[in-house]
Amino acid sequence: MILMADEVQARMGRRRAKIKPVQGGVTVLPLHGILSQRMNMMSEMSGGTSYEEFGAWFDAAVEDEAVGAIVLDVDSPGGSVYGLEELSAKMYAARGRKPIVAVANAQAASAAYYVGSSAKQFVVTPSGEIGSIGVVSMHVDVSAADEQIGLKRTIISTPKFKAEGNPYEVLSKEARDHEQGVVDDFYGRFVADVARNRNTTKADVEAHFGQGRMVLAEAAVAAGMADRVATLAQVLTDLGVKVQPGRGMLGAVDPSVDIRRRREKLRQH
Repeated sequence: MILMADEVQARMGRRRAKIKPVQGGVTVLPLHGILSQRMNMMSEMSGGTSYEEFGAWFDAAVEDEAVGAIVLDVDSPGGSVYGLEELSAKMYAARGRKPIVAVANAQAASAAYYVGSSAKQFVVTPSGEIGSIGVVSMHVDVSAADEQIGLKRTIISTPKFKAEGNPYEVLSKEARDHEQGVVDDFYGRFVADVARNRNTTKADVEAHFGQGRMVLAEAAVAAGMADRVATLAQVLTDLGVKVQPGRGMLGAVDPSVDIRRRREKLRQH
């Protein structure tokens, strides 16, 4: 599929239009797709979210006096560890300023669960699932494939570990042990922050929060991973938002979009 420049701009505009206050002073922030610290244009076009951009949306919502509550609409398989810890800490620190509710609608896996757990309340849709608490790192060894096609690579580097873990050589035990240590360190921080966010212990998180598996809605609530089962519409209704069927989940119009439409109509007449 090839998109022209105006189509790209239109798609990005539709994405930004999702972030807006709605009835009752509630704003909904989408946390969708693959998550990473920053996004390039292609990543954004594919529906991913950057911690940097999401953090800016969150900061604006916290500081906006017109916003009385913040709802996170979460639907993500997770993403990168970089920038994740900082975003979680920021959200946790803002809990006392206004209600913050995360809704797994319907998937909050790994990094997405990390972010969602930072909200004051975590809700899962009836068909949703959350969890996948853990860290994965992968090494791909293409040396055998290179050998089959007669390709031999010579790696010249300094110091000792500069080229460690490259895909053109068999992974050494020393390199594997080092990478396992990095994974274990990130996992320890992941568990510690989830324990803080969910007001429990690290031992409880490690033993009862899925052990790397996804957990269905009712079981997740029973384990303490989430607070209740409800739809996004129910959460918004509880916060005083009148959800209007047939006009989208929120039934609200971005004022800037509405103004542009009116101007376009005036030009046509």
